[in-house]
Amino acid sequence: MSTSDPLRAQALADQFGRAVARRLDAGTQEMDYAAGERLRAARVRALALRKQEETAPVVVGRGGAATLGFGERSWFNRIASVLPLVVLAAGLVLIYSVQAERRASELAEVDAALLTDDLPPAAYADPGFVQFLKTGGGN
Repeated sequence: MSTSDPLRAQALADQFGRAVARRLDAGTQEMDYAAGERLRAARVRALALRKQEETAPVVVGRGGAATLGFGERSWFNRIASVLPLVVLAAGLVLIYSVQAERRASELAEVDAALLTDDLPPAAYADPGFVQFLKTGGGN
């Protein structure tokens, strides 16, 4: 079955529908007004059902990748598409706050160690002080 078979079947179905519609239109001149209005209402309902069927999911090719399209986007689809972004943003904010808390804790520990140490204040201005801290001389 080739890819043109479904398209050909759809074209034949559309052609048959148009033939039936022509046939029905030909007989409407002899009908009374109420029957004609019922027929018109039935046609409107049939067209509405047809349009609903056309919004079924279809695979759409975009730039070498296939995506699933849903026609009209419902509120659920919109929420489902935004929800991952909200979760990602919340995760990033959480990571930032945890890292900021850790950094503040580390700085507080360093400050407490410097203030409680027995070094003279002139040692902090000495260029060798960083080397002294790296070698663990302050422990």
